[in-house]
Amino acid sequence: MRALFLPVIAVLSAILLPGCMQTISPVAAVQPQSDLDTMAYGTPSTRPVAATGQGGAIPALRESFAAAPRAGAYVVPAGYVSARHDSVYHLDAGDKLRVVVYGQEGLTNTYAIDASGSITMPLIGSVPARGRTTAGLAAEITAKLRNGYIREPSVAVEIEAYRPFFILGEVQAPGQYPYVPNMTVESAIAIAGGFSPRARRDIVTLTHTDPSGAARYEVPLGTSLKPGDTIQVGERWF
Repeated sequence: MRALFLPVIAVLSAILLPGCMQTISPVAAVQPQSDLDTMAYGTPSTRPVAATGQGGAIPALRESFAAAPRAGAYVVPAGYVSARHDSVYHLDAGDKLRVVVYGQEGLTNTYAIDASGSITMPLIGSVPARGRTTAGLAAEITAKLRNGYIREPSVAVEIEAYRPFFILGEVQAPGQYPYVPNMTVESAIAIAGGFSPRARRDIVTLTHTDPSGAARYEVPLGTSLKPGDTIQVGERWF
């Protein structure tokens, strides 16, 4: 009987022992990254993705993203910054200036730039201001005062009030409004009572005038506004 069982046990041991001694190595499973997650979030996806052929929703969505207009496609004038930088701001008719001549109370006063682009001061009369910076105007006043009036004049010029801006078209209250530093087109529309029901609400036409002349631009609502600018809010097509 023992002789009968010994071959059977040997055969079973030969079959089962290699399977028990085999070790299973760890396998790193990497799931494919979803194209949709890459475009939307830029991070790996933990969801399995079904394979697609040449056609399908993902290639079509990729093409639609590529064809969509990108930010910055609007035409905005180069260097178009807010007028809060008085050192580079160019004066024009309608600006009100505070001119300080140290030690000369009769000359220190507030002066408005008239339609001809000049201010009129005692002793020296008309001083051209249009197109100048505050520093440039101060230098011109100093030169005029030094020419036979004050030996060593010291002059400072600062902007007391900017010239107004204008807003027309599809807003609740179109008209002329005082300019406030750091304004945008959007804040100007808010000052004018907001959009009318028929207004186009994505872009506006902005007219800006500088020493080189007037120019018109189509700009988004976040564009900085300068004194004297004119905003035209168009009508949308239903």
